[in-house]
Amino acid sequence: MTIHIVNRQFKALAATAAVAILLAAGAPAFAETPADTLVEAFAIDDIISMDPGEAFEFSTAEMTGNSYSMLVRLDMSDTSKVTGDLAESWTVSDDGLTYTFKLKPGLKFASGNPITAEDVAWSFERVIKLDKSPAFIINQFGLNGDNVTEKAKAVDATTFVFTVDKAYSPSFVLNCLTATVGAIVDKKLVLEHVAAVTPSEEHKYDNDFGNGWLKTGYAGSGPFKMREWRANEAVVLERNDNYYGEKAKLARVIYRHMKESSGQRLALEAGDIDVARNLEPNDLDAIKKNAELSTTSAPKGTVYYISLNQKNPNLAKPEVREAFKYLVDYDAIGSTLIKGIGEIHQTFLPKGVLGELDENPYKLDVAKAKELLAKAGLADGFSVTMDVRNTQPVTGIAESFQQSLAQAGVKMEIIPGDGKQTLTKYRARNHDMYIGQWGMDYFDPNSNAETFTANPDNSDEGKTKTLAWRNAWDVPDLTKKTAAALLEKDSAKRAATYQELQKAVLETSPFVIIFQQTEVAGLSRKLTGFKLGPSFDTNFVYNVSKN
Repeated sequence: MTIHIVNRQFKALAATAAVAILLAAGAPAFAETPADTLVEAFAIDDIISMDPGEAFEFSTAEMTGNSYSMLVRLDMSDTSKVTGDLAESWTVSDDGLTYTFKLKPGLKFASGNPITAEDVAWSFERVIKLDKSPAFIINQFGLNGDNVTEKAKAVDATTFVFTVDKAYSPSFVLNCLTATVGAIVDKKLVLEHVAAVTPSEEHKYDNDFGNGWLKTGYAGSGPFKMREWRANEAVVLERNDNYYGEKAKLARVIYRHMKESSGQRLALEAGDIDVARNLEPNDLDAIKKNAELSTTSAPKGTVYYISLNQKNPNLAKPEVREAFKYLVDYDAIGSTLIKGIGEIHQTFLPKGVLGELDENPYKLDVAKAKELLAKAGLADGFSVTMDVRNTQPVTGIAESFQQSLAQAGVKMEIIPGDGKQTLTKYRARNHDMYIGQWGMDYFDPNSNAETFTANPDNSDEGKTKTLAWRNAWDVPDLTKKTAAALLEKDSAKRAATYQELQKAVLETSPFVIIFQQTEVAGLSRKLTGFKLGPSFDTNFVYNVSKN
């Protein structure tokens, strides 16, 4: 018995030491990654918080997707449907307002605490009362701090009832619950870490609902549990042996923060990592030609765009918005910067989504742009800034755009920063222009339509912080049309509405949508089961094993 314990402790210490060496800044990398560990190189500088009630970044979505459970998840065999996660079954009332979920029996959090309907209800309550960026995904159903305990409540230990304010399409409601913000947290564990706060404009309640702790802590029940996040260094996930489903095949997953594509390729070739996630076209081609490596790809529900803040009086001119759409060299970007990792796509709904509009009416036309700028009274041009996350391909696209703008007399200064810096400034509406990406939070056209075309309150105090709000685009008519689409039961009519909304964005919006992402990864041939999903929170790694 004593020998067994010592051996177990030795193994744990050895594993900890191996992880420490892998993560050590400046330390020489392993010639070979550990047999029980998946090591991915991934640009994770966008992570701001690991709290699923607050997190709203691409990298965090992947971490929470692998470490938290929801009531329902996207059905990976048919993305038009959802499947039960913690929920064993559910029913919808005849009036379309009440959703009743029955939980699977015997569920546990990674902590060992049982998962009950009370945990589900409290997870909804804390999202609404925290009122962070992703809260709108839940509060759009008529929930607020005063009514959430009645609208989202536990009837008994295994029954959760969710009441919405209108008879929405059930698929829309269920798809929203697959978003990261729908993650179920361990109430008992989080309550041990709640901090008192003084009620204020930002904090309406006298506690933080564990948000301060969950920024770096973990209280989930997914196939992996989060062990550690070091900002701009690494995220470490470990297998959750209390997971109700099939246990993860590997003991841990390490995401090493590496931004440079060439560095990722070299590390993959050397065996220092198992997966390279931010490959540019040239490095992707090199890996494809390497017999010792392989690649995989998947179309993503993610579009890249440039946005123009309407608080800037020059950018608010309709002619300027249109001119800038003629100052992107789409052909050059498509054939070089995004070759193999995306395709030119100028509408806000990605291909494969209900109501998609596959139209690309804009091409580089400097003469046309100059005419429009002159019409706006800006024939001599003007100066403007753009906030750019210093990763590819956005840096390259920004530089290309900078050159095209110069041909029309517009001087654009690029302000580089890491993901957290640029996002924080953008979310505060303090930018002139921003280049970024938007991925679907859930697989329903409203996920993109709402953020690009709805802005219920354009004041700085507005609570629905969509992309339209971030760019001060005040569009009451489009906001009403977007809301009406949610109540349309006829799929064909609903699709037609989304096409109308996309045409409006093409013609009049401050959004210059450039391409839809194809996510790629370079892989060690030792891996089996690695697959990219249609969204970042479906890049699951629990099925991955090593030969």
